[in-house]
Amino acid sequence: MIKFGTDGWRGVISREFTFDNLRKVALAHGKLLKEQGAKRVVVGYDLRFLSEEYGRFVAEIFAGMGFETVLSDGFCPTPAVSYNTKYGNFDNGVVITASHNYGKYNGYKVKESFGGAARTEFTKEIEKRIPEVESLEAPKGEPKLEDLVTPYVEGARSQIELSLFKEKSVKIVHDPMYGAQQGCFVKALVGTKAEVTEIHAYRDPLFGGKHPEPIVEENITALMEKVRALKADIGIANDGDGDRVGIVNEKGEFVNSQIVYALLLLHIIRNKGRREGVVVKTVSTGYLVDRICRKLGIELIEVPVGFKNITEVILRQKVLFGGEESGGYALVDYLPERDGLLMGLLMVEKMLAEEKSVSQMVEELFKEFGAAYYKRMDLPVTEEERKALERIKENPPKEWEGLKVSKILTIDGVKIIFEDDSWILFRPSGTEPVFRVYAETPEPKRTEKLLSWGVTLVKQR
Repeated sequence: MIKFGTDGWRGVISREFTFDNLRKVALAHGKLLKEQGAKRVVVGYDLRFLSEEYGRFVAEIFAGMGFETVLSDGFCPTPAVSYNTKYGNFDNGVVITASHNYGKYNGYKVKESFGGAARTEFTKEIEKRIPEVESLEAPKGEPKLEDLVTPYVEGARSQIELSLFKEKSVKIVHDPMYGAQQGCFVKALVGTKAEVTEIHAYRDPLFGGKHPEPIVEENITALMEKVRALKADIGIANDGDGDRVGIVNEKGEFVNSQIVYALLLLHIIRNKGRREGVVVKTVSTGYLVDRICRKLGIELIEVPVGFKNITEVILRQKVLFGGEESGGYALVDYLPERDGLLMGLLMVEKMLAEEKSVSQMVEELFKEFGAAYYKRMDLPVTEEERKALERIKENPPKEWEGLKVSKILTIDGVKIIFEDDSWILFRPSGTEPVFRVYAETPEPKRTEKLLSWGVTLVKQR
């Protein structure tokens, strides 16, 4: 059974993710596009095992179906396909990638003409057509090869104040985590005073035995060490397909994604002077964003986890900035898509514009908007314990440690918000027998305490 998840179809290579299943998906996708009168498709791929071969296979099917088809002339990040889909006037884009999953996975992401992730109703229509094409042979045409990376990098350069990078020196360590952002930061900052050192910038389909997930501290210890060793100003990590970002400060310390979102949002509004539109965050994103929007008089919309839910808002109304707890952020009027290159560049631009280190910026953020210490844990649960979510919904607690509950959100799991903005969120994983439990308070020990309390809520009968 081929099913599209929150961002594409993924499977284990040679088990679910096979050339035969890929044929079915590409034919079903092509059939839907034909029905819609689409004419142009762009295809890219990452550095995973067989990604290039899969990418060519898909592009040849689209070309054989009569579409004007462009195939990337080398590996490229997912946002490069999104960028080319939007600015190259393609009807759809396809990326062969499994993002941050372990090396045994690969996947098929779809981008719509606006340059963002395909909506659920669109991927459902692809699924519907799979039985209709199952027995069809794959036609074979010749796609046109094009460089998708250079225009994408130029696009990112157009969004930053290059003069700042030409006037001021900055030392950056970039960790693409063996993924598709390799070389992009170097290209973006050519001709400036930025000194970029790359680590893990070669192909390893096993990602050094880890999953290329930049917001997990244990995964980027090599980056943290390199920042310290080189006395660099900042460390930037990207996930396998380069749409998300992780940040390390000048001391070689990990900066969590909640803080990164807040810093980027402040930079967009205060330094870049952009204020038009609403801000969108997922339910697992912390209170710093709420406080910034409250203070600066900007409307904030909270949506379920998954960037496609941010995309839904983007397609309805004007959005200034959107982001999620997993390190994916979008400067929406430029590209309604997470972009690990642009967000890394914007973070460096903020440092240069304010002439401050990352740790100074975090200190000032906490001073103005209050400290925030966030932690997430995955809690294995039994079938019986999975029912805890309904129990908490029906009979929510009234207080914790003397703090009254001020709000309960049930748009995705159960989020309990207290009167001081501290919060805890319980969400069942769609793919594993675990609860994801997220918490944020003004003190690290308090966050640990709140998480422990959350675990007892789930475990109690």
